[in-house]
Amino acid sequence: MNFPENVKYTKEHEWIRLEGDVAYVGITDYAQAQLGDIVFVDIQAEGETLAADEVFGTIEVVKTISDLFLPVGGEILEQNEALADQPELVNKDPYGEGWLIKMKPDADADFDSLLDAAAYKALIND
Repeated sequence: MNFPENVKYTKEHEWIRLEGDVAYVGITDYAQAQLGDIVFVDIQAEGETLAADEVFGTIEVVKTISDLFLPVGGEILEQNEALADQPELVNKDPYGEGWLIKMKPDADADFDSLLDAAAYKALIND
């Protein structure tokens, strides 16, 4: 299982990576493994400004649909268009080509409240 050190994690199994003033958001390697084969990603919030923990979309696997929660508040700038034709990218490369959205975090976004790699590992190993 992969736990990159350059991202922050949520208890709901999303990750966020800040690059300048833009952040990438996706689901963790653990989450994609637990879900199984991802067949559809639905992001309806592009262009919207949402608060931390609000639902920004859903991810569908063969037997269930799971909500996706925003790690910090901000504006959804873009969704990963490649997932429309290749949702399996989330399974193959959850921290790279399988990212879900790009967002502009609020100025007061609380990254310190998120988990680092060690804390996330401890969470899923409980």
